[in-house]
Parts: sequence; C-alpha cells; structure tokens
Amino acid sequence: VQLQAYGGGLVQAGGSLRLSCAASGSIFTINTMGWYRQAPGKERELVATMSSLGSIDYGSSVKGRFTISRDNTKNTVYLQMDSLTPEDTDVYYCYAGVVVISTGNARFLEVWGQGTQVTVSS
Repeated sequence: VQLQAYGGGLVQAGGSLRLSCAASGSIFTINTMGWYRQAPGKERELVATMSSLGSIDYGSSVKGRFTISRDNTKNTVYLQMDSLTPEDTDVYYCYAGVVVISTGNARFLEVWGQGTQVTVSS
C-alpha cells in the first residue's frame, strides 16, 4: 500500500493551498485518512483526520482555516488550507489506516506518505 501526496508549494501569507493524497495497492478498506505535519526538531502534530464514516478531528491551530474531505471511491483525502500563516510552514504527511487481506487474514496497517513541503512567506 502506498500514499502519494500532491499540492505542496510556496504561498504568501493569507493565501490558500490544496493538498491531495491518494492511496493505492491491495486495499480492502480504509478507516481513517488524514494529515499530520512536522517541522525539523519538533514532534509530528495532528492537522486533520477523517474516518470512513465522516467523523473529523482538527488540530487546534488549524480549526476554522483548514477543511478536510474525502472521496472514498478514489481512496483519496484532500486538505483545503485557507488563511495560511508562516506558522503553517512544515512538511505535511498523509496518513491512512488501511485494512488489507493477506493469506485470508485481515491486517491493519498504518501507512504514511513521503511528505510534501508547504512554505508560507510573510
């Protein structure tokens, strides 16, 4: 199972970016998908996650500015980021909790994407 993220880049403060992340591979079902971010020397922090039933969690620093959505038919999660500030500059990592079927048994995997850089200039 692999996650491929798109949409990072450079934007001015107050601007917007949209990230997307698609899961591929032998997937039975995906439970939670979402985004975390991490700056050098800091712990990875929650940005937003969304369950397969639509339950959403946002990190406190992005509530009201970021919107997560999901297309389960495409195994894809999106993150609309508005009103960006320089404090949002980070590497953003896509996450998926995936169930796969292997030799007749179901296994749960936590899968991470490669990270995409978001830079917000002041």
